[in-house]
Amino acid sequence: MKPLVIAFVADLFFAVKIEHAIQALDYRVQWIERADQVAAEDLDAPERQLAEHLSGQGAALVELLTRVLPALVIFDLSNAEVPWRHWIALIKSAPATRRIPVICYGSHVDSGTMTAAREAGADAVLARSQFSSALPELVQKYARVYDVPGLDVACNEQLSPLAQRGLEEFNRGEYFEAHETLEHAWNADQSPSKELYRAILQVAVAYLQIERGNYRGAVKMFLRMRQWFAPLPDHCRGVDVSRLRQDAQRVYEALIEKGPEDIAAFDRSLFKAVQYESGPAEEGSG
Repeated sequence: MKPLVIAFVADLFFAVKIEHAIQALDYRVQWIERADQVAAEDLDAPERQLAEHLSGQGAALVELLTRVLPALVIFDLSNAEVPWRHWIALIKSAPATRRIPVICYGSHVDSGTMTAAREAGADAVLARSQFSSALPELVQKYARVYDVPGLDVACNEQLSPLAQRGLEEFNRGEYFEAHETLEHAWNADQSPSKELYRAILQVAVAYLQIERGNYRGAVKMFLRMRQWFAPLPDHCRGVDVSRLRQDAQRVYEALIEKGPEDIAAFDRSLFKAVQYESGPAEEGSG
């Protein structure tokens, strides 16, 4: 799928210029003109608290961005229909979204606004004319795009023995141990498919947080894990990634449905085992 750019832009004339430049780079763009377009459009309860101590539009923004995982976000600083100061700071501070690059443009005579965007954490802030002329270069410089061919090649390799041990721990319900082992496996791996281990360990931590009754911590992990799952193919190193992704999503939806008050009664039978093909046994095991 083509990389996605989300643009919080209300100026339709300027939006056409942006869209042409983005499409010429073989990207796609999603336009959001007003804040109410982000107001939990896919959620049943816009005021339900999701994560990061957020509710309402802030939670909906994090939910949206972690679900669609844009390669780049663009803010028009003259768009008064979007609370860009708050949203830029939120995107760049929330663990689930802070790796998403943000670039902004505004009037060259409004230095206060430009400074505010920089202080909020934007990766680049430019005058409107400079942004327009340099947009292709800006997208190529700042957009976060995955090395899909390299990942596909790396995913044909076998699981490391250490990672296999982590999956065995996960499937026994030893989620803390699985997290520790998979983190060691991730640190020891240098290939693009190492992110498989991080994705699985994030699921382990989410399940562990549910067992500990930590609603906010669990939801936070579910939102964070999406960035690690996103580039992975359906099968990687013998792991059925598609099934694990679906299993984790079902747990997340059930958790949101129950809310923090009923987490003690959460149905642990929803915690499914990771399906994978065994690799070579670890030296000294057995």
